[in-house]
Amino acid sequence: MKQEFKKKTITQLKRAQGMLKKVISMTEEDKYCIDLLQQSLAVVGLMKGANKMILENHLNACFKTGMKSANSKRQQELIKELLHVIGKA
Repeated sequence: MKQEFKKKTITQLKRAQGMLKKVISMTEEDKYCIDLLQQSLAVVGLMKGANKMILENHLNACFKTGMKSANSKRQQELIKELLHVIGKA
């Protein structure tokens, strides 16, 4: 992973981690459900952002390199792998 993407991704993931800890704490303290939900949705948003960065890096590095150097069978496997992961999102 390129250093630029790595740094941004780690920052995003750590922010999500911190917010998730806060959601857990708020849940343990029986805080208002809407406040919990808003914080939880913020965590989801941060994770979506991190996933987007990871995917972008993969496409620009691993996938691009694999498509250039692989035979057509391996290229199809790479495409299938990518579609499988995107399907989970």
